[in-house]
Amino acid sequence: MSTDGLIVVDKPGGMTSHDVVARLRRLARTRRVGHGGTLDPMATGVLVIGVGRATRLLTYVIGADKTYAATIRLGQSTVTDDAEGDVISTAPAGGVTDEAIRAALAALTGEIDQVPSAVSAIKINGQRAYKRVRDGESVDLPARRVTVSRLDVLAIRRDQPDLVDVDVEVACSTGTYIRAIARDAGLALQVGGHLTALRRTAVGGFTLAEAATLDELEQRAPEVVDLPLAAAAARFFTRRDASPDEAKVLSHGGPLDAVGHAGPYAVFDPAGQLIAIVSERAGRARAEIVLAPA
Repeated sequence: MSTDGLIVVDKPGGMTSHDVVARLRRLARTRRVGHGGTLDPMATGVLVIGVGRATRLLTYVIGADKTYAATIRLGQSTVTDDAEGDVISTAPAGGVTDEAIRAALAALTGEIDQVPSAVSAIKINGQRAYKRVRDGESVDLPARRVTVSRLDVLAIRRDQPDLVDVDVEVACSTGTYIRAIARDAGLALQVGGHLTALRRTAVGGFTLAEAATLDELEQRAPEVVDLPLAAAAARFFTRRDASPDEAKVLSHGGPLDAVGHAGPYAVFDPAGQLIAIVSERAGRARAEIVLAPA
């Protein structure tokens, strides 16, 4: 039987995030498996998976900042804004200068209002946008405020006369679509753009360096959890150690006195087990989620 905790997976291309969850349910031998933030089928890289009680930590993982390595192709637009979709328009991009490319990408950094890609998992009236697009509807999604804290141009490649490939590294807030950055850079340069490669290199403090491939996880199943619950929480949150009395109160859902920690933090019992994730307001520390086994 698998323990509760997090697994940092290096997702292969061609699988949905849900496919990865289904595989890990089988390997961990439990239904209680979830993921902390969808990756497109084409994309590879860091997908944080929660097993057992650790699935309740995934809300916080989903909200963490992300880092990506990506390749933007200028000169072609696609229906999905990535290489999975059909090309819907082309324009010769060979004449676009490096300076213009850098300027267009610089304009897409900082706090921006980004319209998500139409083929996305966002729900409109209860139905996912990509389902509506595939059913032939045209979809207009409202812009969302996101933060692109870093967008570094690593290389500008001109291997084909009418196309330009731009390798970038992006650090951004949750909810940012890298596909939409490719689309918007292409629009600004009037040649169209889409994403040909996307690899997520970090989610919060979880990086590719500690990610396991599905093959590696397959070989050590059912022992697939890398970070047991307490270790996962210690990595992600500020720590508070509770006295035996405090531990008792909190494990039954009662409040503790505030200690002045900002944001949600993890509270551990004297044995080092995770009791709850709490946040403070009005002088009290109250549980957002209680994780101590009943």
